[in-house]
Amino acid sequence: MKLQVALDTLTLEDCLTLLEETKGSVDIAEVGTPFIIEEGMRPVREFKKHFPDIEVLADAKIMDAGELEAETAFKAGADIVTVLGASNDETILGAVKAAKKYHGKIMIDMIAVTNLEERTKEIDAMGVDYICVHTAFDVQSSGKDPLDELKIVNRVIQHAQSAVAGGVKLSTIDAIVEEGAGIIVVGGAICNAQARAEAAKEMKRHLR
Repeated sequence: MKLQVALDTLTLEDCLTLLEETKGSVDIAEVGTPFIIEEGMRPVREFKKHFPDIEVLADAKIMDAGELEAETAFKAGADIVTVLGASNDETILGAVKAAKKYHGKIMIDMIAVTNLEERTKEIDAMGVDYICVHTAFDVQSSGKDPLDELKIVNRVIQHAQSAVAGGVKLSTIDAIVEEGAGIIVVGGAICNAQARAEAAKEMKRHLR
């Protein structure tokens, strides 16, 4: 299991400080979608420059032009790039093609996918590396969490690894770990903690 920290709204300087503080606990540094919208690929390049031993995920949430957009992120130094599960098969396959060219990985974000079991089976056969269940930020306040969706994905995948994101915190991580996932994504529970290094260490201690 790997711990991924989602960096969405912090400044680049603060993100670099956080990654220094949490070194040894965080396996994957995510350049979140809001961060990419504001800064482009610059954070990807800076994360890789300062922390070459940490995997960098570009949360591009690609929906079209899969090969082109994934290639842009891989060229900047991303190890993993996200594509939306709701996108066309051709888009996903294009991103997979780019990943093979640059020796990177593709994570499919299943946010807002309604036919989860059927779509997971389809995507699992396309050569992607991770299929991520994701409780959207806008619905987390309703109390929804990704555990039930993770169980569905784990039940049907045969090739890809599962990943989980969306409101993961100390009170919910044990159930997720028990169910199993290749990557567990944590955002605010680390980024907004008063003691970020300790929060990351505590999260990492719960992983297997």
